[in-house]
Amino acid sequence: MVLLLFSCSGGYAAKTLPVSDLSSQKKTDKLNEAIMLKTTNQQEQIEKSYLIGPEDLLEIEAYNVDELKKTVRVNSQGEIALPLIDVINVKGLTTSEVEQLIRKKLEKYVEETVVTVYMKEYKSQRISVVGAVNKPQIFEITGQRYLLDMLMIAGGLSRDSGNICYVIRPTLKNTPNSRAETIVIDLDELLENGDLSLNIPVFAGDVINVPKGGVIFVDGAVNSPGAFNLNGKITIVQAITMAKGVTGTADLGDVRIFRENKKGEKDIITVDYKAIRDGEKHDIQVAENDIIIVPESGIKNFFSGFAKTVRGAMSFGGLSVGF
Repeated sequence: MVLLLFSCSGGYAAKTLPVSDLSSQKKTDKLNEAIMLKTTNQQEQIEKSYLIGPEDLLEIEAYNVDELKKTVRVNSQGEIALPLIDVINVKGLTTSEVEQLIRKKLEKYVEETVVTVYMKEYKSQRISVVGAVNKPQIFEITGQRYLLDMLMIAGGLSRDSGNICYVIRPTLKNTPNSRAETIVIDLDELLENGDLSLNIPVFAGDVINVPKGGVIFVDGAVNSPGAFNLNGKITIVQAITMAKGVTGTADLGDVRIFRENKKGEKDIITVDYKAIRDGEKHDIQVAENDIIIVPESGIKNFFSGFAKTVRGAMSFGGLSVGF
C-alpha cells in the first residue's frame, strides 16, 4: 500500500493508494518464459561458439599423426605447444578454428588428415548479476555464456524489474588500450521482439545489472488511485487506464502532471485528457516519478493547495520525499 498525503482546498482528503502490480507481474512472467525458451534453444550454439581462453584443457587428435594425440592446457598467454607444430596461440578461437589452424600447419608433413579438438575442461570465470533478479550474486561459471544464460542462472527477473539491462565490462588486463564499457540492452527488444543480436556473450569480470522499473503515481478523480510500476514506455492514457479510468466527476480538460526537473523542482504540465482520449491530440509519454492528478469537476482552486504541498514534501508509504 502506498499512502499519498497532501492537503489542498476543496475538502480533498488524504487517500490510501493501492499498488497495482498485476500487469507488471504478467509482463515479468512473460519475459522470464522468454528467457528460458531462448536459452534452451541456444545451448548447442553456445558450445560451438565458445572462445578458448587461458586454463582451458584441450584434447587434440589428428588422424595418422600419433604424435599429436595430446591433452594440453592453455597457458596464461593463450598458447599451447604441440609436436611438429611448435607453439600456437589459440586464445579467442573456437575449437573448429583451432582444428583448421592445426590442419594447415600439418600440410607439410601429411597430405591429408582429420583433426579433432575437444573441450575437456573449461576455465572458471566469475560473472556478477545484480539488481532486479531473483538470485543476485557472483556466479562461478564454466564455458561460454550469454546474457540470457546469466539471467536464467540468476533465477530470472524479479517483479520490480525494468525493461533495461546494463552489462558493465571492466578493462581487459591483457589487452592494451582497452577501456571499461557499459552496454545497454533493451530487454523488450530482446525478449518480446526476439532480437537475438542483443543476447551478447558475457565474460569473466562482467557485471550484469537489471535496474528496478520506475514508479508513477496517479491520484484524484480515478477509480483506483495508486502507485504503478513504470515498465517500458507508458502514456498518460495507459497510466490512467492502470488506475481503472476516471470517475464520473472528473474534470478531463485540466489534468496535471507534476514532473521533476534537473533543478530538483517540479514542473507542472497541463493536459487535456479528453482531447487525447478522443484522438484530437497526441498522447503524452509519462516519465519516472511523475505524479498525475485528475481533478474533480467543479471544485475551485483544486491544485492550489496541492502545488504548495509539492514544493515542500509528500509522504509515500511512510517515506518523506522532498521536492
